[in-house]
Amino acid sequence: MPIRGWFEPVEQLPLEEIDLSDFDFWQREYRVREGAFRTLRQERPVAEFSIPEWLRTEESEQGTYHAIMRYEDVFAASRDPETFISGRGAVSIIDLPEEFLEFFGSLINTDDPRHAHLRRVVLRAFTPRRIERLDAEIALVSHRLVARAREQERFDFVSAVAAPLPLRIIGEIMGIPEEADQFVLERSQRILGALDPEFVPPDFTPDESILTAALELTEFMGELARSEHHGDSVIGALLSADVDGVALSPSELASFFILLLVAGNETTRNALSMGMVALSEFQDVREELIARPSVDQLGRAADEVVRLASPVIWMRRTLARPTVLSGVPLEVGDRVLLMYPSANRDEEVFVEPYRFLLNRDGTRHLGFGGYGPHHCLGAHLARAEIVAVLREMVTLMPNHQVAGEPEMLVSNFIAGIKRLPIDAG
Repeated sequence: MPIRGWFEPVEQLPLEEIDLSDFDFWQREYRVREGAFRTLRQERPVAEFSIPEWLRTEESEQGTYHAIMRYEDVFAASRDPETFISGRGAVSIIDLPEEFLEFFGSLINTDDPRHAHLRRVVLRAFTPRRIERLDAEIALVSHRLVARAREQERFDFVSAVAAPLPLRIIGEIMGIPEEADQFVLERSQRILGALDPEFVPPDFTPDESILTAALELTEFMGELARSEHHGDSVIGALLSADVDGVALSPSELASFFILLLVAGNETTRNALSMGMVALSEFQDVREELIARPSVDQLGRAADEVVRLASPVIWMRRTLARPTVLSGVPLEVGDRVLLMYPSANRDEEVFVEPYRFLLNRDGTRHLGFGGYGPHHCLGAHLARAEIVAVLREMVTLMPNHQVAGEPEMLVSNFIAGIKRLPIDAG
């Protein structure tokens, strides 16, 4: 059953009914949320909301934040790290304790000069030879997973292809044995799925679930780091990398590992799943890819998948000096959320923004977080994985169809699909 109108807003909510801090908003239909983003983009592009009640504690602040909805504003903020800083926390609306910032992605939660140093250390580990080997492994694993799924009449694309591919590639990068993949997957789901009851263990609060999962991954990473059998994995290179006379500390290595899992696993998985929804809805694109699955065509398709999926809904920045966005003055200390799905649907920038088009002009989507210093380190890797899966699906399974509505993750941070039934055709 080809899906119709999945990406197009089903209704345009009036401004007074939109509250991004209301937990119920994030449980609404995906297309309703898209309509809300369009309303804000057109009527209140720098929208102020109270800190969500579900994040408040007795110790936490009771302030506000601004949601930045237009492409040009999100792009400008991404390119100006001196005004829009990350050191107060990039993945939380409220300010987190320093130990939390260290735990959950030190690269994301830092500013220069420390951010630049960490980035140089990580980049030192990804040599051209290692990247070339990863590309070959991506092609191999993608073919194996899609071929195995094709043997079934109906299968869940998420568990059969979208989840195991990036997880195994991260395993190859970090030297993780394949038998540990399920352990790693479950912990990463708990970190990003803390608002979804399915991923919070009984008798745990969401915060406890996140922290416990992170501690377990840190312990797991420590055991890997202490192992004498790193081989030619990235973990070995990171342990020995020395930039400016300094290598990664054990805590920085664990933090990078958690970041890699979250950014490289969960986001790519959801982009892949959204890509299958897009192929089902836009049959003309599927037929074009079947007829000509060239590297160039598949690359353009992968970029459109990331734009449409926008798997990371927002990243936070904090104002270090006053500025103005869309005519709205912002002051020092103000929190802003860079709303990537809205920016990637901006009608002033993208023609027919809710369509899957292979012939878009040179405007660059913001699905990898903009083009400043925090541009996604794994963008090449994610794009290669999407290209590989698209190639295998249109080659090995050209007549596949989505067999039911995608089951969405409950989250205000990740646009995720938990399950996606597909008929092999």
